Amino acid sequence: MFRLLGNRLNFRRRSSLRSFDSDAATPVPVTTKPTTLNNSARQPSQTGRTEIRKLDEGELDYDALYEDHDEDDIELESHGSVIRHLLSQVKIGMDLTKVVLPTFILERRSLLEMYADYFAHPDMFIKIADLKEPRDRMIQVVKWYLSSYHAGRKSTVAKKPYNPILGEIFRCHWDVPNGNGDSKDDAVDDGPVPWCRRSQLTFVAEQVSHHPPISAFYAEHYNKRISFNAHIYTKSKFLGLSVCVYNIGQGVVNVIDYDEEYIVTFPNGYGRSILTVPWIELGGTVTINCPKTGYNCTVEFITKPFYGNKKNKISAEVFGPDEKKPFLTISGEWNGVMEYKWTEREMEEHIDVNNLSVIKKQVRPIREQDENESRRLWKEVTAGLRFNEIDKATNAKQALEQKQRDEAKDRKDRGQEWNTRLFTKLGEDSYVYKKPLWQRLHSQTSNT
Repeated sequence: MFRLLGNRLNFRRRSSLRSFDSDAATPVPVTTKPTTLNNSARQPSQTGRTEIRKLDEGELDYDALYEDHDEDDIELESHGSVIRHLLSQVKIGMDLTKVVLPTFILERRSLLEMYADYFAHPDMFIKIADLKEPRDRMIQVVKWYLSSYHAGRKSTVAKKPYNPILGEIFRCHWDVPNGNGDSKDDAVDDGPVPWCRRSQLTFVAEQVSHHPPISAFYAEHYNKRISFNAHIYTKSKFLGLSVCVYNIGQGVVNVIDYDEEYIVTFPNGYGRSILTVPWIELGGTVTINCPKTGYNCTVEFITKPFYGNKKNKISAEVFGPDEKKPFLTISGEWNGVMEYKWTEREMEEHIDVNNLSVIKKQVRPIREQDENESRRLWKEVTAGLRFNEIDKATNAKQALEQKQRDEAKDRKDRGQEWNTRLFTKLGEDSYVYKKPLWQRLHSQTSNT
């Protein structure tokens, strides 16, 4: 799935580029300039970019690779042969799952980690549980949701994260201001991130299916008694001069103390003008609704018209129970300023997402991670891309994918089904976290 953030691709020259995808490994050679790696401690460069160097014991500081948010730009004119090769494989309407993608469009992180960006404003998320009135909670859900898409690195580069390996897991947490309140701050040993505490927002994601590609993720804040469970099936299609990524699935915000669920859907992503200067936009209609209270919202992510320069526009309406007229309308840009207007009284509120503080997620060091955790799995690919050692990145990526194919063949030969670790399948393509907060709290109450 193409990264949803960033509006243009300005491609810079690289060294010895190749292309590959999750199921195919046809290399496409391109010429670039090699880089070298320094062998001392990490420190910022004079240009502001983090220089990743080796630790005292000689091992590369892989954690620093993921904290380095600078992405090289790309000059498309230097990659014309690669783009032509890509287009030669596709036709309009074709599913792009099996298509070989050029290496230079890869972002240095897994799709599972990208989903964590929905919680880059964790304070906005947990505030939902603090509000006493159902209307106020609905408005806060909408504010959190609409503010989540701009988050992450403020880069002009739009790239494709790694396709997660089946069984891959990503964990992280956020230290939330005022996340404790008057409650205890004990460790949550049975939570999704067992080394975290009650005052922290925790997140876990798992790649639960490879064909079709489905990711499931879950977040919770113990003290605020709020959680979020989602599954997304990504399906991409070639549309001529554009690529569309359909995000099929839904998420559910569970406000436990009020026994409320807010069900949200997700917009599609579009890579436009792929032959000239590509840029990314969101499009489609999404819904947010609370079955218990009857409050609901419709959001339109408006794609850029053929004529005109308006991009990244949204239009939303929020309705009360059994009401046909919205009590709140929202307009503006999902990556800029949004204007909230109450129709029943003369009141307006402007939210500029670029002025909202992004709270950095915390990820445990790679040395302490399990073998199937995202940053540990992809560390050699990430290092190769960061230092323009594309052959090394290609070999590391192909090794991961070949291992996945070998394991799938072995299961097929043995007649074994794949078993998810953290999520349970419900229905055809729906997944829920096995030990959600509401269930654990209920068990604690029953035991006492």
